[in-house]
Amino acid sequence: MANKSILIVEDNPINLKLIRDVLQIKGYETLEAETGEAGVELARERHPALILMDVNLPQMDGRGAMKILKADASTREIPIIAVTSFAMKGDRERLLAAGFDEYISKPIDIQELPRMVESYLVG
Repeated sequence: MANKSILIVEDNPINLKLIRDVLQIKGYETLEAETGEAGVELARERHPALILMDVNLPQMDGRGAMKILKADASTREIPIIAVTSFAMKGDRERLLAAGFDEYISKPIDIQELPRMVESYLVG
């Protein structure tokens, strides 16, 4: 079976639980980290199929963690979706230009999240 593990990097326990529950109902294995540093370490250890990265994290933010992962030959091919409360005009474009593969805004749309995930993992 193909790798269906998804790393969720999220410091808010409510958002983490929501994302985890939605993905596990769809049959995905989830890995979890609450900081950018822990997310980078877990991604390097486990090589998930996809990373959902909160942009606003304590210490190392999601942008910093994403840049480290994209610069590392062992993790650079893993798609990283920015998960953020930024929903102003132009925010999506700025995050994609920064290096994220996709963007989903909070509050999380529990219908859109699985569709977005599947678009990266199927095919």
